[in-house]
Amino acid sequence: MPLRFALKASKYGKVSVVTKAALEDTNTRYAQGGIAAVFAKPDNFGKHIQDTLIAGAGCCDEAVVRMVVSEAPDRIKDLIDLGVPFDKKTDGTYDLAREGGHSEHRILHHKDKTGEAIQQTLMDRVRKNSNIEIFENHFAIEILTQHHLGEEVKRNYPGIKCFGAYVADLVNQKVIAFLSKVTIVATGGIGNVYLTTTNPEIATGDGIAMVYRAKGTIEGMEFVQFHPTSLYDPNKRPSFLITEALRGFGAVLKNLRNEQFMSRYDSRGSLAPRDIVARAIDNEMKIWGDDHAWLDCTHLNPDALRDHFPNVYQHCLARGIDITKDMIPVVPVQHYSCGGIKVDMNGQTNIDRLYALGEASSTGLHGANRLASNSLIEAAVFGHRAAVHAGDRIQKLTFEEKVPEWDYKGTTHLEEMVLITQSINEVRMIMSNYVGIVRSDLRLERAMVRLEILYQETENLYKRSLISKKICELRNLINTGYIIIKHAMARKESIGLHYSIDYPKKTTTDPET
Repeated sequence: MPLRFALKASKYGKVSVVTKAALEDTNTRYAQGGIAAVFAKPDNFGKHIQDTLIAGAGCCDEAVVRMVVSEAPDRIKDLIDLGVPFDKKTDGTYDLAREGGHSEHRILHHKDKTGEAIQQTLMDRVRKNSNIEIFENHFAIEILTQHHLGEEVKRNYPGIKCFGAYVADLVNQKVIAFLSKVTIVATGGIGNVYLTTTNPEIATGDGIAMVYRAKGTIEGMEFVQFHPTSLYDPNKRPSFLITEALRGFGAVLKNLRNEQFMSRYDSRGSLAPRDIVARAIDNEMKIWGDDHAWLDCTHLNPDALRDHFPNVYQHCLARGIDITKDMIPVVPVQHYSCGGIKVDMNGQTNIDRLYALGEASSTGLHGANRLASNSLIEAAVFGHRAAVHAGDRIQKLTFEEKVPEWDYKGTTHLEEMVLITQSINEVRMIMSNYVGIVRSDLRLERAMVRLEILYQETENLYKRSLISKKICELRNLINTGYIIIKHAMARKESIGLHYSIDYPKKTTTDPET
């Protein structure tokens, strides 16, 4: 939720919002299910904390979990004050849903378009704010540090600082040095590293790759969340998400033999955490050679289904599926990255003056597996804390005027775009086939060898090409894929979202363990 940060930060100074597409093109807009917070009894902070820790498989930072959960209701109230129209019951209380891994009903939502409702509300506010300037169709290429002043900056370099970023104006085809006192990275997910994803096309790991190249600390990238239920539609990209709230509403998973198979994998059945459900579906498909599983809503009240899930209902209906009468074909697809740029409790990275928010960050909240609907509240809490923290120090900071202009020497227009498109396809094939839901040492080794070849080819191409969106995205996809593989190779256990056949220990999210 970078726009939430922008609104809060605008009280302290001028804010520039740089986005490589249009302002509305964000991961937030695609969040269907909702936003989690303790809002009514019998729920309490202890239950939300425990649910988060269990889903995170023992890898969460408990202090961060407690902080986010305890501050969540106030951040929800902030959104309500801004005008976000969360659904209410006829008695005026908020209609709280329940999703997989949650022990209570605590998910605030707006139908099945919660992210879109939040995004639209924030955009309306941002566009009216005279202290915020929006730069659409601008692509951030590199984080500016002492490296650009001629110093040798190594990883874990003490005192590294961020001075802004080199940004490509995609319309006028020029690169601008955006100087800033404080810089925020909120570039969303990494989904397009894979062949199939629920992420929008913009999610190419740009922020994570930039900060990694700038010698920032990245952690937990082996924990890639595959959403268990996307609509099976091989020709559609991005994949359409079938919200987890449907299972919370009573929908059940079945295989193509009409068996409710989830009880064989977890006592919570279809409401088990996402990592368990995704692996269960993947295993059922492999056992039987099926292309998909079923999500069955046909036993539920049809009017209530249409009312609570109009987006899912209409989307499926357009594809000949009436969810009140027909089962929905579903498959797991890449959905969320639990790892990212390591930040402290104020959203600050190990690079001074550089903050990271949202899916690009790793706060310690999610651990090895994100609990459903915890991502939006994480962004709201950390967006608030980062704005307050940065605002308290902004007056003491100055711009670094010695940053040089972008060097265009030796670069020309790339005439063969097929070089880039083919490499993008290769990256996605490598990651999907070798670094997916189930992994092995051999698969990871093969992935690393093949990605290294693409890395060398792309770096050579990048150095001699004029900046373009596609070459930058390819470079970032390769960097991001490399980090995922590297972290997966270092994890010699199966835990949470990282499952290796070479270390097939049961994950601690399984209550039968």
